Formats: sequence, structure tokens, C-alpha cells
Amino acid sequence: MFDPLLQPRPEGLYCPAGDFFIDPMLPVVQAVVTHAHGDHARSGSGRYQVASAGIGLMRERLVQDALIDAHDYGETFRMGEVEVSLHPAGHVLGSAQVRMAYGGRVVVVSGDYKRDPDPTCVPFESVPCDVFVTESTFGLPVYRWPPMTQVIDDLLAWWDDCAQKQIPAVLFCYALGKAQRILAELALRTEHTVHLHGAMLRLVESYREAGVRMVPTEPASESARGRDFAGELILAPPSAAGSPWMKRFSKASTGFASGWMQIRGNRRRRGYDRGFVVSDHADWPGLIRSVEDSRASRIYVTHGDGDTLIRHLRDLGHDAQSLRVLRGTDNESGG
Repeated sequence: MFDPLLQPRPEGLYCPAGDFFIDPMLPVVQAVVTHAHGDHARSGSGRYQVASAGIGLMRERLVQDALIDAHDYGETFRMGEVEVSLHPAGHVLGSAQVRMAYGGRVVVVSGDYKRDPDPTCVPFESVPCDVFVTESTFGLPVYRWPPMTQVIDDLLAWWDDCAQKQIPAVLFCYALGKAQRILAELALRTEHTVHLHGAMLRLVESYREAGVRMVPTEPASESARGRDFAGELILAPPSAAGSPWMKRFSKASTGFASGWMQIRGNRRRRGYDRGFVVSDHADWPGLIRSVEDSRASRIYVTHGDGDTLIRHLRDLGHDAQSLRVLRGTDNESGG
């Protein structure tokens, strides 16, 4: 099955009529990149097209001499025979959906997205189209996010409990997107300083440079040697758990912020004391809502538990398929 706007290839999702790839997995001549997470923004391509709001993060992720063209949300630019525009995805700072118009058709590749409010990035924009490509990272009905006000209530109560016990509260979360969202949500409730693992410093600074307000932060490494951080909140990437870096936080209580914490067994298996449900992706209702809002006549599903979402969308009357059917066979991986 050939589509001039969508074709999964080994390098990634290809647009034949525009001769470019979206979030390529291998180096290509022209790349349109939806956001700065490492599984989407990879070095080595000839030229990159990105949303202006994420240019600072892209410079952090890609090699310094990378050729990057930045576009405002909604700005139309031409690639080959295709009119392309980038639209807010609400995933992380600078995240974008890719709208492609050619031959009277409109295709939107949503990339990673979420529908919940987030003070660190522009909200998701529903873009009407003929074909909508949706992720399905949390494509099971069990995934339904609680309000962030409730999550922050729980986080502050945990932090306060640790302070009363005179022990550190170490919260593990992903360095790009999750950490900054938590710091920004906390800024609505407190001005208490939070300590950061070194892997988060430059990324947090990029958000500040983009105008995102967060609580004051300090590098944990710059604190006095031997300090026990009693009653302090420390953010660290999951890779720091169980590492020698953790030895400085004597008797710490540990937490993990992730959408996977919706399943209580995940927290127990990972060995954390507390789990906080915070996700940069759409939950089950958000996925369904986004499909409905697109008004697309065909839905392609990629990433995550796609089969469950596809069956449900078909039950709702949508023409929903796995993205890999564009290759003409169901047992080849694509997109």
C-alpha cells in the first residue's frame, strides 16, 4: 500500500512527496523532529526542522554544528511538494505534531502528546485532518491520570513527612520534561529549594531560558561534603537509583514519578517507597478524545499497546489500523 505522505522505512517514517523523515532512527538528509527526547531527536542528519519553542533543547540534544531550521507553531513551510506546519503536542517544551498537506489530503503525525494541562509547554492543539497518526504508549483503559493538584498534594505531604523524620526525599523522574513539570507545578505552591542531580542541570536551565517558572534549584553536587540532606527534596534520573551517587543520601525515602505508577505493582517491583502518577503522554481517555477531535477518516496507531486501542477505536466506528500496514504486511515492524 503506497501513500505519498506516509511510508515506514528502516530509517523511520518517510514522506515521499516531501522527501523527508519524521523522527528518523538513522541519519537522513532531511529530518522533521517532533521533540527533543533522545528516541526522537538523534544526531547525524543533514538538516533538521523543529518548532521554535524547542530550539534550545534541540541544541542541547544535537551536535552543536547541526543545521536546524526553527518554525513557529502554525507557520507553513514547503518541503518538496508538501506544505508542512508544526502544531503544539503538549508533551514537553517545544513538542510538535507534524501536519502535511498534499494533493487535497491532510495527514497529521502527532508524535508523543498529552491532553492534560502543563505549565511548561503550550497545550495540545487539535488539528483537523484526513489521516491521524497517534501514539499508544498508555493504550490500555487502566491508564487514567489523576489531577496534578492531587499528585502535588501527595508529593508535598511525602516531602513534609520526610522533613519531620529528618530524612531526604529522593524523587526519581526523567530528566527532560518530567523533572521540569514537577518543578513548575511546585512553584505554584512553594518557593522551597529543590536539589538536582547533575544530569538535570542544563535541561532545567534550558527551560528557564525559555521563560518557564520553576522553584529555585541547586546542584546536589555543590552542597557541603558530608551533608545529609535531611528534610530536603532531591530530583534524580532513574539511572541514579542504586548507583554510588545515592550513598550521600543516608536513610532516604525514595519515590518515582511516572505514568507507569498507575499500576501499584510497578512501584513494588522497582523497589520505590512511593509512586506518583505523572505522565508526559496521553492517558486512555486522552487518546480517544484526540482521535475524535481530529475528525480523521483513518487512524494509524503506533507505539505501545496498539492492538487494544485499535480494537476499541473500531468498536467506536473508526477506520483504525496499525501503522505497519503501510508496508503491506502485518509482521514487519514500522514507525
